[in-house]
Formats: sequence, C-alpha cells, structure tokens
Amino acid sequence: MEENKEKNIMCKTIIVTGGSKGIGAEIVRQLAKQGHQVVLNYNHSETEAKQIKTELEQKKKQIEIFKADVSRREEVKKLVEFTLEKYGTIDVLINNAGIAQTKLFTDITDEDWNKMIQNNLNSVFYCTQETLPTMLHNKKGCIINISSIWGVTGGACEVHYSVAKAGIDGMTKALAKELGLSNIRVNSIAPGAIDTPINKGVTKEEWEELKKEIPLNEIGKVEDIAKCVKWLIEDNYTTGQVISINGGWYI
Repeated sequence: MEENKEKNIMCKTIIVTGGSKGIGAEIVRQLAKQGHQVVLNYNHSETEAKQIKTELEQKKKQIEIFKADVSRREEVKKLVEFTLEKYGTIDVLINNAGIAQTKLFTDITDEDWNKMIQNNLNSVFYCTQETLPTMLHNKKGCIINISSIWGVTGGACEVHYSVAKAGIDGMTKALAKELGLSNIRVNSIAPGAIDTPINKGVTKEEWEELKKEIPLNEIGKVEDIAKCVKWLIEDNYTTGQVISINGGWYI
C-alpha cells in the first residue's frame, strides 16, 4: 500500500514533443519505464509513434500518442487540451521537436529561414505559452528545452539552425527568472554529437574524425540525454541552465 502511494506521488504527467524518433523517443521510453504518464507528440512519424506505444505496452507501460504540428499554435492548443482532458494536469513539458538543415549562409532562402525559426523556436514559444497556465495554477512545473551545442558555439553552414537554438537558450534563461517565484523550473540541454537519425548523413569515416576532436573520444548516445532529462525532472534547485552534454567537445 505504501509503495503504491509513493509511486502515485512521484508520477508526473509529461508532454514530449517530437517523441517518435531519436532523442525524443528515448526520453519517452525512459520516462514511461519510470511510471510517468507520458504523451508522445508526433507530426509525420505516426508509424514510429505507434511502434513505441506497442513496444511499451508489451512491457506493461502505457503512453498516449497525439499528432500535432507544434509549429502551429492551433495544433499545440489541441495537444494541451487532449493532455488536460486525459490527465487533468501537466507537470512537465519537454520541448524536443525540431528540424535541421545544412546550407551555406548565402544559400539560405527566406523559406528556409522561416521554416527553421517556426519549427525550432516558435514551437517552443507556443508549447510553453499554452502549457504555462496549468503550471502557474498549480504553482509548480518543469520545462526542459532540447537545444544544441550550435546554440552555444554556432555552427558553420547551419546559421539558421544555430540562431534558433540560441534563441531557445535565451528564452530558457529569461523565463527561468520570470517563473522562479511560481516554483516553475526552466532548463535547456545542449547535446553535442549524438548518434540519432537526424545525423544519418554522417559517414563512419566522418564520425571517426569527429571523435578525435572530443576529449572522451566517443559519440554521444540518446541515453545520455534521457538521463539528464530524468535528473532535471527529479531535481528541485536547478533552473535557468544550459547543460552541455558533449563529451568535452566544447568546454
């Protein structure tokens, strides 16, 4: 009885955007295994989302999946409404959804730029703003933004991506100051080189060359980011931080 009571106290309702692949999928898996109530948001990857749901159900873990393009506020509203109707609250928001593109700065079109900002920065704004009323009402909450090393250092041939991720880090710091008295923590995780589908174009030879630049001489795993997410959810005194997980690639 006491064990079940403790489990209920620790259980949180969590939205993970872009949760069907890569880092997002591993975050969903780890949080579901902990017993949290997870809503996996996806947009195009319905097959992968259903596969994760089935995989976890086979392990006696239940998640919900919900299709929404988080670059569109009206769809974010539906995602939040679904979660509140299902669980009555939202304790944690993990802004993970995003896109990438490699292109010379001089070749970036208006369409490229707007699409990057809409998907990688505006989506975080929409999801956070639509989720906040519930957290403010509850006087508690945790927001975790998945940024990038390029948001900290800048990445050649990824200027628009770097700008969007730097914007996320700026939002993280400013919002943490604004929401501190409401007991809402806001943090950003800035992964370095992580082996995910978004990097599928990187060859084995390129990975080996990259490893030579990293003090730990290893490429990161999605599990490394998921572990940090779990810790930030459990922690009570960390806010406004951009946590770099990159094997020492940038110090």
